[in-house]
Amino acid sequence: MRHKFLGIGEPGYHPWHKLRTVFSGLRYAVLFDWSVTYKLVLSAGVLAGAFVLRAWVDFLLILVVTALVVFAEIVNSTIEALCDFVEERHNEKIKIIKDMAAAAVGITLFAWMVVIGVELGRYFSA
Repeated sequence: MRHKFLGIGEPGYHPWHKLRTVFSGLRYAVLFDWSVTYKLVLSAGVLAGAFVLRAWVDFLLILVVTALVVFAEIVNSTIEALCDFVEERHNEKIKIIKDMAAAAVGITLFAWMVVIGVELGRYFSA
């Protein structure tokens, strides 16, 4: 596919190529990053419960916070991998970059845990 800014690659836009790339990256994240896998599995169960109970707002909220935390986890893993690729030895600047990426995950993880916890509490109390 042609890169529109750099002017390299073959001409033509192929949405299926983009979707294949998205699913390839998600597959890799699920297979090799446990933090992504368990969040998707747990969220899928809670999403199924919300779907069965026809709690559409809850369903959408769970979907959004799950997408947010999985996005943050994938970006964090990518940043860590790039940092390790660039500098294998300990570097204080790299440590700060990794810590900031982990903080972003921590913030989204907190929101995800609150939503999942409230939803699970509602299901078990009903």
